[in-house]
Amino acid sequence: MCQVTQTQPQSSQQLLDDSTDEVLVSCVRGGDRQAFSVLVTRHGMRFRSIANRVLGDLALSEEVVQDAFVTLWTKADAFDPERAKFTTWFHRVVFNRALDMKRRKKPDALPEGYEVADTRPQADHAVDQTTQMATLSAAMENLSDRQKTALTLSYLDGYSNSDAADIMALNVKAFESLLVRARAKMRDMLKAEKTNLLSVFG
Repeated sequence: MCQVTQTQPQSSQQLLDDSTDEVLVSCVRGGDRQAFSVLVTRHGMRFRSIANRVLGDLALSEEVVQDAFVTLWTKADAFDPERAKFTTWFHRVVFNRALDMKRRKKPDALPEGYEVADTRPQADHAVDQTTQMATLSAAMENLSDRQKTALTLSYLDGYSNSDAADIMALNVKAFESLLVRARAKMRDMLKAEKTNLLSVFG
């Protein structure tokens, strides 16, 4: 049941814009398209970025997020506000779909001219950052999907161990153990590369 309450004269759209995610989902359960639209506007870009970190493909990431929002519209009852925040629950939906998509996706060939040198000002700095990110990405590809997910949730998405554990459907102790193993493996790989990124997982 939609639980939007009005404390002062406001339009229905303003009321929805000011509502919490959890209240909006209660409205979506009742078929409220305006509430659904607010959630899409509020979170669409963020979750596309999250999916893109897994997939590295904006078009596929958009597809994943659209599919996740379809799930929200058709199965809003699957969200239990007593067990998790909306963003935690929805992150789990998006992340799992992105991982499934990645497993099905075949690697693309590099585009022609991919290694052409960049002669613009600041190019050396940009190349250095790109190289560091490539080093991290390559190292993370050697992790299991679960280890990579744990690191991504903690270091890239900034979730607490409790929320990250909930996203992965683990208890906190199991998540922390998984994170320790992932960090140790990353340290070993980065040490072998003799990179200054080692401190990230120190």
